[in-house]
Amino acid sequence: MFGVEGIAAVLDRCVTLEDLTLKRLRGVHNITDVVVGAAASLKSICLKELVNGQSFAPLLIGSKKLQTLKIIGCRGDWDEALVRVGSFNNGLVEIHLEKIQVTDVGLVALSNCLGLNTLHVVKTAECSNVGLSAVAERCRLLKKVHIDGWRTNRIGDDGLLSIAKHCLNLQELVLICVYPTFSSLAAIASNCRNLERLALCGIGTVGDAEIECIADKCVALKKLCIKGCPVSNAGIGALASGCCPNLVKVKVKKCKKITGKGLEWVREQRVSVAFNYDDSEVEALDGILGAQDNTVEFLPTINQTIVPEAEPPSSNNNNRFTILRARFGFLGGRDLVPCALRRWSNSDNVSSSSFS
Repeated sequence: MFGVEGIAAVLDRCVTLEDLTLKRLRGVHNITDVVVGAAASLKSICLKELVNGQSFAPLLIGSKKLQTLKIIGCRGDWDEALVRVGSFNNGLVEIHLEKIQVTDVGLVALSNCLGLNTLHVVKTAECSNVGLSAVAERCRLLKKVHIDGWRTNRIGDDGLLSIAKHCLNLQELVLICVYPTFSSLAAIASNCRNLERLALCGIGTVGDAEIECIADKCVALKKLCIKGCPVSNAGIGALASGCCPNLVKVKVKKCKKITGKGLEWVREQRVSVAFNYDDSEVEALDGILGAQDNTVEFLPTINQTIVPEAEPPSSNNNNRFTILRARFGFLGGRDLVPCALRRWSNSDNVSSSSFS
């Protein structure tokens, strides 16, 4: 139940604290700024599922040694707080923005962190190519980029072309539910010669031509993950010709056009490569990207189904409502069912993503 005053008291006394995670604090019920006198030692701050997490903006600004900032599932508009962070504390090297209300204004402000090494933009519906391009143009030391476009179609070729042009040291790229075309993927494959880990998940625009281009040009690639993409045996067969000489692991899941027989042929040609294949129709992509899966451990856990041909969510909601009506209808109370429905809905929206 403690809030900003309790955190401030701890930070005033724990003068050597380096890592601080604040998660689901119910006592943060006001917008009073936190005044911290001794945050000089903090190097990593994670704010998760806070109602008024912006109250900690002075803490983010005052932590001059801060290198890692993670803001996950916190309510409210974060643009103003991120503008202040970008203006006064631009030494960040790792930034995670997940399921928060932030626009290109916040991303452009973070482009002041010229030494940025890792950027995760996950399920931020209002971020677009404009913000991503601004970060790519100024933060040219980027090595790890994770983007979950949440099917909003606001991040695509323009942003990825900026990464291909300016971030030549890129080593890890994870694209989920975005819509790149051959041009941007080919540019990344050609320009980012140090790319070692690539994941393409739930992308309807990635087919055989894109995978063949990646196989041909990504010389440094070590780990490749393809999930829920319209790639066929012909595309995955490009890996059998000896392309990607450093390749050690390949994961293929929920690609309906790829068969076990086709992948087995590739496996016979590349005996030194570890292949993981699953065409299960019942397993969602939620758990198979987690830390327990050692095949592509660089991927985050993703708490949503990203199969391209998934049923509309309305049908699932109707099923839930029907079940709940049947379960609670015998009680005869009208207020109980809406309350239960709200709790059920809210529990689905809580993000439990973790990054390994």
